[in-house]
Amino acid sequence: MWIFEREGPSGFSASTTAEEVAQGIDGTGLTAIVTGASSGIGKEATRVLALRGVRVIMAVRNTKAGSAVKDAIVKEIPAAIVEVMELDLSSMASVRKFAAQYNATGLPLNILINNAGVMVSKFNLSKDDIELHFATNYLGHFLLTNLLLDVMKSTAAESNVEGRIVVVSSLGHRFVYKEGIQFDKINVDTRYKYGQSKLANILHAVELSRRLKEEGIPVIVNSVHPGSVVTDLLRNSSILSGIVNLIGKYFFKNVQQGAATTCYAALHPQVKGVSGEYFADCNLSQASPLANDAELAKKLWDFSLSLIAPPQVI
Repeated sequence: MWIFEREGPSGFSASTTAEEVAQGIDGTGLTAIVTGASSGIGKEATRVLALRGVRVIMAVRNTKAGSAVKDAIVKEIPAAIVEVMELDLSSMASVRKFAAQYNATGLPLNILINNAGVMVSKFNLSKDDIELHFATNYLGHFLLTNLLLDVMKSTAAESNVEGRIVVVSSLGHRFVYKEGIQFDKINVDTRYKYGQSKLANILHAVELSRRLKEEGIPVIVNSVHPGSVVTDLLRNSSILSGIVNLIGKYFFKNVQQGAATTCYAALHPQVKGVSGEYFADCNLSQASPLANDAELAKKLWDFSLSLIAPPQVI
């Protein structure tokens, strides 16, 4: 990563690690949920948040893998408070179950990191018969956020500490259809399904931020591009994974660098009061024109509500 050393206005660069971003920040008393926390960026974000004193709930599909990560973190950081809960974002039933269980604990929620994602080479449908990228990367997080929003609002009000929602997107949001989201072809096997889901992530952050600002709620929402990172996201494409692993150390970020922007948006005081923005390399960045289309964001919000609506009992 030596070619990306230039620092931005924040004082950080593409080579900055998550630990460096969080250095000196005291997260004691804060509670965070990190989705996809058993590997990659989510795993490193969990470790660094725990290192800074944040209580972290790992929301993972594979609880066995999650528990192994938790044990490793606690071994490294004996004072860490880390818990594992099951969450499959491709299943709305699983999302509803997770949210109900979390809300029943009575725990506060200061930080929500919507990190989990998939990248598959073949067309697949979720358990709810929705295209897998859209269902897992975007819609599952949309539903999760909606179900946890009340506890985030109450936590912010009672603690007088600003809540933060971090939506992990990607530069891939630029590689989409000319209209951005193909609402009438969500389940049609066409190109750009991954990019469409990543664009949806940013639009979600933009619209949710607008709504919270209108309500005067002290919860900020931002999206981030972690950079090109060698992670398990490529596990479903053996050829691409092999190429990236071969040359990745020369052109890609490592996981510690990849988690930096997520941790920056979740913890750093520079982000206080900043909402509806897009960050890359721990600095404000510019998303695509489609990602800043307010009407498209509103349309996606309404479309998403129709998809997550419980079926009517006749």
